[in-house]
Amino acid sequence: MTVFDTDSILPAPPEGAVPVLHDREYRVQSYRLADDRVLIQAALRDQRPPGLSIPGDPNPLTVHHMTVEIEVTMPKLEIVAARTNIAAHPHNTCTDIVARYDALVGLSIARGFTHKIRELFGGPRGCTHTTALLQAMAPVAVQSRNGHRTANTIANGDPHPIEDDSNSQRFRHLSNTCHVWAEDGAMMTEVKVSGSREPMLTVRRRLDELGLDSRGRPVSNVRDGGEGS
Repeated sequence: MTVFDTDSILPAPPEGAVPVLHDREYRVQSYRLADDRVLIQAALRDQRPPGLSIPGDPNPLTVHHMTVEIEVTMPKLEIVAARTNIAAHPHNTCTDIVARYDALVGLSIARGFTHKIRELFGGPRGCTHTTALLQAMAPVAVQSRNGHRTANTIANGDPHPIEDDSNSQRFRHLSNTCHVWAEDGAMMTEVKVSGSREPMLTVRRRLDELGLDSRGRPVSNVRDGGEGS
C-alpha cells in the first residue's frame, strides 16, 4: 500500500537542458514506538547516471548511501539511541568514522542542535554526507510531535483531536524560527491572545474537500442541526 504521494517534487528541467548529471535523494520518516518515544529513520543516496563514470555502463552508479536511525523521547526530543551505517562509499576508510556518531545519544533536538552537530561532526570530525543527513532529520523530529500526540490519542481509543491547538504553550519553541512565527508577528500574537490557532492551511483545505468542519464533522450535519452540532 502506498502511504505517501510518490510523484516528483522537482520542477521540470528547462527545455534543452543536458541529461541529468547527478541525483541526491534524502528520505526521512518517523514512527511511533511508544507513548513517549519516536523512531526516526533517514537515508541519503547519491547516484550518477549510466555511462557517466564508466563508459558503456548500462546502470546508474551509487557513490554514497548513508543511513541513520535515532530514537527520540517525546515531547523533550532527547536522543536515547542512535545507529549509523555507511553502505556505499568511495573510500575504504569512510566507515572508520561510524562509531563517532554514537555521540548523538544524550543530545537534545532543540535550538542549537545544528550548531552542536557541526561542532561534533563537522569537517574531519565526521562524514560530510552523514552530517548533512542529521541536519535533515532534526526538523522531522520537531514536526513529529503533533503527529505523535495524535497517534497516542488514537492508540488509546480517544477521539481524534483534529489538530487540537488549544494549548498556546505548544508553540513557544516556534518563536522566531521563521518570518511567520516572529515573536511580534500576527501568528504568535494570535496564539498569545486566544491561546490557540486555527488548523494549518493544508488541513483546512483537505477538510473542505472532504466536506468536514474544523472538528471533523460533516458540514451538512452541522448546518442541519444534526448530531454533533
